[in-house]
Amino acid sequence: MPQNDLPLSLFRRLTNGVYVVGVAHGSTLGGFTAAWITQVSYDPLLVALSLNPGHASFPLLTASGAFAVSILGQGQLELARHFGTQSGRNIDKLATQRWQLAAGGAPVLSDAIGYLDCRVVACHPAGDHELVLAQVVGGSILSQDTWPMTYAETGNLDGSAALYPPEF
Repeated sequence: MPQNDLPLSLFRRLTNGVYVVGVAHGSTLGGFTAAWITQVSYDPLLVALSLNPGHASFPLLTASGAFAVSILGQGQLELARHFGTQSGRNIDKLATQRWQLAAGGAPVLSDAIGYLDCRVVACHPAGDHELVLAQVVGGSILSQDTWPMTYAETGNLDGSAALYPPEF
């Protein structure tokens, strides 16, 4: 394998899931595909989300202090593509989807296999992203019989292959 393919090939093997993060502030709703979400604490129950602050959804998330994580299942690549390859500045990504509001006010995809309802507790700069730390305050399993999608299944859906450094 050429050395310049190593970072991409290596990081594609991390076992990240694929999620749609729903955000809302006032009457404005949005959502985006994310793979960099992980549990970081049991007590309190905390998750960390890494988000590009240039995304249209970032100001909605920070203004509301809340978001919902819809967990995508295997075979939902088109749903990941829908929320991950278009800007929310140009279209209403939820207009063609079945969704409901979580208790905290953020949209949850009805076709997800489950969701987490989250409240932001802190934001920290993390390179070209912001690391958002949030407490999980609710959630539900929506489909018992579906396995989660993994980031490796998305290929280069997010165009990230061009973003990795050529070597360490």
